[in-house]
Amino acid sequence: MAFISRSSPHAYTAGTTGTVMLTVLLATLPGIVVLTFYFGLGTIFNLLTALLFCLGFEALALQARKKPITFYLKDCSAAVTAVLLALALPPYSPWWLMATGCFFAIVVAKQLYGGLGFNPFNPAMVGYIVLLISFPLEMSQWAAPASINDNQSLPSLLESLRQVFAVQAFDGYTAATPLDILKQNTSLELSELYASTPAFSQGRWAGAAWEWVNLSFLLGGVFLLYKKVFTWHAPVAMLTTLALCATIFYDGGSSSSTGSPLFHLFSGATMLGAFFIVTDPVSSAVSNRGRLIYGALIGILVFVIRVWGNYPDAIAFAVLLMNFAAPFIDYYTKPTTYGHGANK
Repeated sequence: MAFISRSSPHAYTAGTTGTVMLTVLLATLPGIVVLTFYFGLGTIFNLLTALLFCLGFEALALQARKKPITFYLKDCSAAVTAVLLALALPPYSPWWLMATGCFFAIVVAKQLYGGLGFNPFNPAMVGYIVLLISFPLEMSQWAAPASINDNQSLPSLLESLRQVFAVQAFDGYTAATPLDILKQNTSLELSELYASTPAFSQGRWAGAAWEWVNLSFLLGGVFLLYKKVFTWHAPVAMLTTLALCATIFYDGGSSSSTGSPLFHLFSGATMLGAFFIVTDPVSSAVSNRGRLIYGALIGILVFVIRVWGNYPDAIAFAVLLMNFAAPFIDYYTKPTTYGHGANK
């Protein structure tokens, strides 16, 4: 029995795909607004530089492949990749870091495989992982949310421009994320951590700013579900298994605690991953049953890597690992039709 072949579920025409991609971009707006509110202009600079490089690399690759540039740029897929990569990277990322990530996302992970509909891996996550492994220092320099700066001002426009284009670091504006702090914690119970650590003390479930960022992406995800851009199966399966794993291993808040279910659901890139990355129709499973398995395994991998791996946030690694497995999940879960002219 041969593997069931399939094409991209959304690659019909540039117009159709472009409409879907524009809807996805619209759904990211709440998250962009909240990220900008808490982290300042760095989010906007990330988006602008990512769009510039992703669209530029897409146009150059299409020209090299002798494809009509205008037609393929209308599908907005490169713009979606740019936005997802920009949102995943720390605000105020230097331009060369963004350029490197965009190159690997667009040229290596997408165009070298044949373009939209043929890439086996999520392009934005490929770019992110390349940067995380190659430049761990720059990828760990997250700006401190405004709420834990005791009302101090965020970086000014000039300071932001210097950081992005002249690589002038401003350590006074950076801070470890709640996921980093929890992973490195060896002495404080969770109640003490929330009471004494600024990154936690101004948050209810998952630390200052992060729970609101995740709630905003959850809002965007609900909008996409309402618009029927994707089905509920993969994101709900991912979030359910992540919460279940966190519940099983939660010890009530000791110094060796792995975090509560709410902490894992509303920390890091959980909601961005569940609704904007896991649901990628090209690199994920096709059938509803396959999507349930695909999403559930991603949720398990996210928890395992967060708790026992070397990287506090594990969305990108979990997604790419399951991109490998998606064809096998499709093979065993997609119904096979028998009859005249059907695959057997």
